[in-house]
Amino acid sequence: MSSRLLLSNGSFPLFNSKLATIIPRRTLILETALTALASHFLLGTEARMADKMNNGELHNKNEDYTQLEKERTEERLNALRNTRPMKPNYEGHIPLWTSEKLLLFLISGIRSYYHPENGINIVQLGEATAITPMLNNLHKIMLSDPTGRRILQDKPDVKEDILKMDKLAMYPKNTFGYQFYTWCRRENVTPDTRAPIKYIDNPTHAFIFKRYRQCHDFYHALNNAPIVIEGEVTIKALEGANLGIPMAILGTLFAPWRLTSVQRKRLFDTYLPWAIESGLKSKPLINVYWEEILDKDINEIREELGLFPPPDLRTMRDERRKAIKELNSKYKKLHEENKNFL
Repeated sequence: MSSRLLLSNGSFPLFNSKLATIIPRRTLILETALTALASHFLLGTEARMADKMNNGELHNKNEDYTQLEKERTEERLNALRNTRPMKPNYEGHIPLWTSEKLLLFLISGIRSYYHPENGINIVQLGEATAITPMLNNLHKIMLSDPTGRRILQDKPDVKEDILKMDKLAMYPKNTFGYQFYTWCRRENVTPDTRAPIKYIDNPTHAFIFKRYRQCHDFYHALNNAPIVIEGEVTIKALEGANLGIPMAILGTLFAPWRLTSVQRKRLFDTYLPWAIESGLKSKPLINVYWEEILDKDINEIREELGLFPPPDLRTMRDERRKAIKELNSKYKKLHEENKNFL
């Protein structure tokens, strides 16, 4: 009989019906179950490792728990990788089955419509819609141009330290480099914020789409377009017309319906016509080696590309806000005069 059942005077208790009522069997079962559950959730890996050590299942009872957990995690990741349709083709590549790509397109499309402010949604939608025919076409466009071929060979990476942004701040004000620096600081963005490519299988296609994504801010700065929905839709329309990017075309079609009627009218009357016409007429923007022309006059670049900026969107927005403020001020003044008259 267990020593747990000794009374304080050293005698054994009687197992009568009253004691059985005080400590029923189901209470003991519940206590055991709760103890096991608490051990599982509260102690976690440490408890399981301790049990194995106690049972002699570990050859070295002083093994590093963290290292063992890392090994187990790597085993699980390897098992997951073995279920992929192929091995990764480049660093960061995540191969997807066709059904997974379709699911990525549906989910990212819905999320992008309702939450366009979330960059992850836009990034995933972009890759989900980066179909092979479009990427093949961009590849051919780059191969047909000497500068495009050099970009494919060099595979430049648009990063703040590579561009030497602080140095661009010292360029003459008429240079593209200075204008790009000023635009980035005004809009509070940096070239380093572009997400890496994950889901495009072909390494060359992955670079081309990465290049398109990293050059997006150059298009903004060249055309002085702010990062607001109207500005983004305008640049997306430009990209769609010039490069045939599916996501850019989808954004042009659906994003405007989230704008106010005034914003939508301004977009349809001024900026979308400009973007489509300019995109169709200008040279392929994917063949521009932007890093090599940062010291050139911005107007010369626009002349060479056949791409001239639209009316300043910031100015138009500011003028409308100012007009509304003046009207409100006049209405308030008139209201006060009528109130005093009465």
